Amino acid sequence: MIELLLEPLSYGFVLRGLAGGLLAALACALLSAFVVWRGMAFVGDALAHAILPGVVVAYVLGIGLFFGALAAAAIAVVGIGLISGRQRLKEDTAIGVVFSGFFALGVLLMSRITTYQDLGHILFGNILGVGSSDLILMSGVVALTVIVLALSYKEILVASFDPAHSVAIGLSPTAIRYLLLFLLAMTTVVAIQTVGVILVLSLLVTPAAAASMVSKRLRTIMALSLAMSLAATVIGFYLSYYGDVASGPVIVLTLTLFFVLAFAWSHTKDHLLRCAGR
Repeated sequence: MIELLLEPLSYGFVLRGLAGGLLAALACALLSAFVVWRGMAFVGDALAHAILPGVVVAYVLGIGLFFGALAAAAIAVVGIGLISGRQRLKEDTAIGVVFSGFFALGVLLMSRITTYQDLGHILFGNILGVGSSDLILMSGVVALTVIVLALSYKEILVASFDPAHSVAIGLSPTAIRYLLLFLLAMTTVVAIQTVGVILVLSLLVTPAAAASMVSKRLRTIMALSLAMSLAATVIGFYLSYYGDVASGPVIVLTLTLFFVLAFAWSHTKDHLLRCAGR
């Protein structure tokens, strides 16, 4: 048993892949509770797809894909804010416009490249392709996310659940939302490397959705989200290694299994409580 656990770790690229997966899981899990509780799932999906043109442009120019993705995500965030800022359109409409426009632009740019193979890992993830430079960038983004969330936790909490009170005490719900959007953009870019554009939404939504089946306290939900994300990454990583399949889908399916178990537990608990109250 120990040999099965240690064998993959004897390879440097495997260690880097696992470290990258854990970093992505950490960042996504910390934001997952706010994404679910504030109803920002569509935003996460939009940002994941909106980074595509930035990745393609960065690839063509020969610069780091991370910076191209981050630039595209930042432009998308600002675009969503500008379109919906004057209340002429609802935010979900603005997100839909930006999301579809950016993704279409990315697909158009990809069609001009000779082969999709070089950019396939952006769509589907490639956890074993994480390099040393990627780990440094990911570590910096994750550290920044953790620090910002720790320093602004109370402000985000108040703005999320009582906007009127936050305005009364001098906070700006709009500024808080932009802060969360930029953190979400950076985290999305980090997670793209491990699970890809198509599956990144699962890392941002499923952990907190599963944790919400177990607890209604935000701190507990964040802790459970973190535990499930890290566990799913490790389990999915080993299953994909020995099963010789893509890591991203296996990690997502493991998270989905956690959600099913949490949902079943919650349903069973409610049924037992109703029976006991009769």
